[in-house]
Amino acid sequence: MIGLKKMAVLSVFALVLCPGWHDINAGETKKAVTTEDEKISYSLGYNIGQNLKRDFDVNVASFFQGFKESQEQGEPTLTQEEMKEAMTVFQNKMREKQMAQMKAAAQDNKAKGDEFLAANKGKEGVVTLESGLQYRVITAGDGATPKASDTVECHYRGTTIDGKEFDSSYKRGKPASFQVGGVIKGWTEALQLMKVGSKWELFIPSDLAYGDRGAGNAIAPGSTLLFEVELLGIK
Repeated sequence: MIGLKKMAVLSVFALVLCPGWHDINAGETKKAVTTEDEKISYSLGYNIGQNLKRDFDVNVASFFQGFKESQEQGEPTLTQEEMKEAMTVFQNKMREKQMAQMKAAAQDNKAKGDEFLAANKGKEGVVTLESGLQYRVITAGDGATPKASDTVECHYRGTTIDGKEFDSSYKRGKPASFQVGGVIKGWTEALQLMKVGSKWELFIPSDLAYGDRGAGNAIAPGSTLLFEVELLGIK
């Protein structure tokens, strides 16, 4: 969803550039768009309109009325307080819509994750813990086992259940260092079972990962995550 401040700035910018914006009429014949400024203005207007249409049922006449009055010297139809209240309602509606979308996505992803973990549970070498965390030992180490307060050095690769890689210390060419108790729950639990020199595959349900919030654009809400983790040392 386009940011409210960005949307407002782009809307004004597009309208200022757009020749004859005040003459817009539903029955008007389409005007040819030929110059560079006209094409830029049209493209900005079209994209902003698409974003607004996707998020909110905009009353075009009122939208242009508000912009026109903002450029004039007279009193606006609505007071500043009324406009502030209207924008608060708008922001709340957008927030509620976004939260509903996140909740629906989380429920869908959790269902897919549960199905994946149920099938994975029966595979050879996979161990399922009481918490729901699953792991498979790729290489068994013989070093020390870290505590939650320890700082460890690891190589890792993270993917979603559909195989999409979202992070990899291998690709960066440098191991990661962090406190065992300062990462997602699934990692904290697994690392305290591993010995230095071990390499495990982890299958982490969403409630032991990033939950219903997800993590940026890379990890959707409710995602079950897969990691290959190599415990290199304890600092």
